[in-house]
Amino acid sequence: MTEQNKGGRARGAGSGTRRKQRAGRRKAPVLISGAVAVLVLGGAALGYVYLKLDGNLQGVDINAQLGKERPDNVDNGSLDILVLGSDSRSGDNGAYGKDEGGARSDTAMVVHVYEGHKKASVVSIPRDTLITRPSCTDAQGAAVPGERRAMFNTAYEVGGPACAVKTVESMSGIRMDHYIEVDFTGFKKLIDELGGVEITTTKAIKDSKSHLDLAPGTHTLDGEQSLGLVRTRKSVGDGSDLGRIQLQQAFMKAFIEQVKGVGVLTDPTKLYGLADAATKAITPDSELDSVQKLMGFAKGLSGISAGNVHMVTMPVEYDPRDPNRVVPLDAQAQQVWKALKSDLPIPASATADTATGQADGLVR
Repeated sequence: MTEQNKGGRARGAGSGTRRKQRAGRRKAPVLISGAVAVLVLGGAALGYVYLKLDGNLQGVDINAQLGKERPDNVDNGSLDILVLGSDSRSGDNGAYGKDEGGARSDTAMVVHVYEGHKKASVVSIPRDTLITRPSCTDAQGAAVPGERRAMFNTAYEVGGPACAVKTVESMSGIRMDHYIEVDFTGFKKLIDELGGVEITTTKAIKDSKSHLDLAPGTHTLDGEQSLGLVRTRKSVGDGSDLGRIQLQQAFMKAFIEQVKGVGVLTDPTKLYGLADAATKAITPDSELDSVQKLMGFAKGLSGISAGNVHMVTMPVEYDPRDPNRVVPLDAQAQQVWKALKSDLPIPASATADTATGQADGLVR
């Protein structure tokens, strides 16, 4: 099936974008699609294992669940992707805490790839942000009422991926082209298949909850350590989720550079291992739920280096009524979303004098 945008042009399900295609190479700077970008470059040699890899992927039909009540398609050559890290404690993820009956979005990033696909901006949304959550319909078709002063990460908990997408679209006014969900255990295995990620710490990081103990200096983190780093919170900066976001953003840049340096194209065994781990690690939207579709999305995603990725946190301040929560700085947040909607750089004024978490520069 194809979908018609405002200009009447059809969107192919395997095209990887509803916006106009550009020649050349490009790379979506996100933890998983960065790896997928590299591993599928050699996809022509993997035809005999497509069926197995396809079996690893289970897509979510966001379009069907949300219907037509969404922001307009914008045909300006850009691309927007919502990336969520789920904190479900079911199955193998039970090692990271008790399953209390529902998963929440532990990590949320809006990735905006600019026209021409040579640079990108990433906007992290703090999971503890108090927002007005819109009414949603969950995967079983049940109505979920909206709520004022709801934590952002409850959208996923009460309504699943589609509700998370609807909440982001309601906040930003930007239609998400794609959705990618990353699983704890899958993330860890993907890093191990990659051979680890090299980072440098400027101060010691020791966190009993994430089981991380790093001295100052350069480290090659394995999957378990990488997961510990992106989950570390209480022992860095001011102990808030904002500090953890700063660690996640620094790790993501290191991950991008690591992926670009892996010689998988000359090592079929390495290529298959990464492909298997990556396809098991993610739950994509239904337009990316096969190896062929992922190839259409990611084959050329290698033109953006870490230096051309601008990372910010959605402008927030600590909630006067609850210091353990944050609330959006509406005027500045709208500056961010307006810039991305217009495919423009995020102005420095949008993130000036906002709560930061005070962990910037701890990892590089």
